[in-house]
Amino acid sequence: MGERQVTRVERDGDTAVISIDNPPVNTITAAMRAGLRAALDEVAAMSRIRAVLLRCDGGTFCSGADIGEFAGPPREAEYRALFARFEGLAVPVVAAMHGTVLGGGLELALACHYRVASPGTRLGLPEVTLGIIPGAGGTQRLPRLIGAEKALELIINAKPVDAAEALRQGFVDEVIDGDLRAGALAYIRRLQDSGRGPRPTAARKVDPATATDAIVQRLSALARKLYPNREAALTAIKAVRASVDLPLDQGLLFEEELANQAKATVESRGSVHVFFAERATRKVLGLPPGDAAPVASAGIVGAGTMGGGIAMTFANAGIPVTVIDATREALDRGLAVIEANYGSMVKRGRLTPEELSRRMGLIRTSLDYADLAGADVIIEAVYENMELKKTIFGTLDRVAKPGAVLASNTSTLDVAEIAAATKRPVDVLGLHFFSPANVMPLLEVVRTPQTGAAAIRTVMELSKRLRKTPVLARVCYGFVGNRMMEGYAREAERMVLEGATPKRIDDVLERWGMAMGILAVFDMAGVDVGVNVHKANAAQYPPDPTYYQADFALVEAGRYGQKNGKGYYRYEKGDRARHEDPEALAILRARAAALGVPPRAHDDAEILNRCLYPLMNEGFRILAEGIVQRASDIDVVWTSGYGFPRYRGGPMFHAEVIGLDTLLAGMRGFGAEFGPMHWEPAPLLVELVDKGISIADWEARRGTP
Repeated sequence: MGERQVTRVERDGDTAVISIDNPPVNTITAAMRAGLRAALDEVAAMSRIRAVLLRCDGGTFCSGADIGEFAGPPREAEYRALFARFEGLAVPVVAAMHGTVLGGGLELALACHYRVASPGTRLGLPEVTLGIIPGAGGTQRLPRLIGAEKALELIINAKPVDAAEALRQGFVDEVIDGDLRAGALAYIRRLQDSGRGPRPTAARKVDPATATDAIVQRLSALARKLYPNREAALTAIKAVRASVDLPLDQGLLFEEELANQAKATVESRGSVHVFFAERATRKVLGLPPGDAAPVASAGIVGAGTMGGGIAMTFANAGIPVTVIDATREALDRGLAVIEANYGSMVKRGRLTPEELSRRMGLIRTSLDYADLAGADVIIEAVYENMELKKTIFGTLDRVAKPGAVLASNTSTLDVAEIAAATKRPVDVLGLHFFSPANVMPLLEVVRTPQTGAAAIRTVMELSKRLRKTPVLARVCYGFVGNRMMEGYAREAERMVLEGATPKRIDDVLERWGMAMGILAVFDMAGVDVGVNVHKANAAQYPPDPTYYQADFALVEAGRYGQKNGKGYYRYEKGDRARHEDPEALAILRARAAALGVPPRAHDDAEILNRCLYPLMNEGFRILAEGIVQRASDIDVVWTSGYGFPRYRGGPMFHAEVIGLDTLLAGMRGFGAEFGPMHWEPAPLLVELVDKGISIADWEARRGTP
């Protein structure tokens, strides 16, 4: 059998209709480009054609270019030639758009003479979020249609606009209700009746008044604010500004030059790496074939912050959920928080009152575990206490139906020990949601040695409906994210004892790209929470009397973080803004003196490296132990759940960017200075450096973990 055709040409009177059919989202692949070239050849051979309609089957017009080609040879010249053929046709060419029209899909439409769209169609150029710029004419054609200023606002903000807004701005010509194909053909007939012919974008000029120095300065400031440490948005400004002075053919060549420079940057390579890494997490290596069980209803034990957030996650996905707690007061309190969260979304225009009612209607509460008997998935979300969790799972074992997935939301405890409290460990695993559970995309899926393939398949498939990014891990203390955070946060706390202020530590981390400095994170989560975890798991930690003592000192002084207005920082009531607090600094200095921690001056590089090097080093231990399936899973955990900058690719990607030899030398250097207790290089890191091989080389040799 030959390759499936992704394009076809039909005749509708004197209009040639080119249809694209490349499911699932009509990505512009090499096969599609070849199909479009063949379609244009076919149209050229047709007689008495007075117009061309370009449309797509399925749920969307072309969603974008094939990102998988980014790592290969440049394709811009191919796009340029193909799009020029559409623009150069001697009859009107109309693009009929629906669904989500992004990147290369919109650039293809911009090369057509006219554009129509269904109501609600979303159109945008989001390339700068991947560290690149529109490279198939977007920076040259869009300014010719709507001016440089509006074009840059669309490119820099990287958020799609709907068809109505695109019509207002001028890059959509008509919004068509009803059947799009029929409406587009009627639009073509009106063009013909009015005598309107081809309207090549190349013939238009960009108004210089839309690219003044003041406009460029304003948008450059916006680019720096939205994308610190990154260049793609600033590069896009250069490309769009050139559209004012250069004819289209020269502008496209300049755009191509800048696009290929952008693709070579760490910013782009890191962003694209995370893009594909997130898609790879759903592929479970070595899992025997089988189907995921359908999930029609769910149960949650615990109506606190995590339980409520998880309940919202299921309700948002349209899945009925029953929440169990020990008292009616706890259930009412949890339900009130959920309703308040939804109410806030209504106030911000993100949810309609009708949708709020529908989602609240999917959440029911109960004091009776028997009401979980019909649930397909039950998630325990109580506080971190092993005996309590084992008691709950013993109860669930008795009431849950056969084959129901029983999951714990634990962030640190041994899921295998929890599973041992049941007679069905094959159905038990960890589902570690991140707070707020209804917002954060990461979901650590923790399998024990006894967890069955059916349970894994079910939750990996369920994660799609919950709009979560699942990362499969094996049991170890802290799993992936929290285990790696131990060393990262340890050094931040140690440097505070050495005299660095919390603000100094957090500022360095945030300027580098972390979404929030680690000490501010502890204040947000509750400094006492970390202290309780470290007390409960004291045997897990090395015999270091200074270990996490900054946390302990603050909690002993009654400073718990944002919850009571004072932690590493001071907070005003109703405001999460951080204020430096001399009282906190005095407490930390006193604890350092009591422990005999000598003061030390830190430059920014030391602060950054002392936090990041242990983080990355632990990643190599996790990889070697087979806790994760692949190194990129570690990168997803940290970019999706811990605020690691996506444009830096995650900890494992970043380790190779700086050089594994640099990381190894840094670990050894700090070990020589501070002692080996916390600075022993991971054996895998040493092995890779000694052999001169990459992580990918090692993974290829290892095979399935």
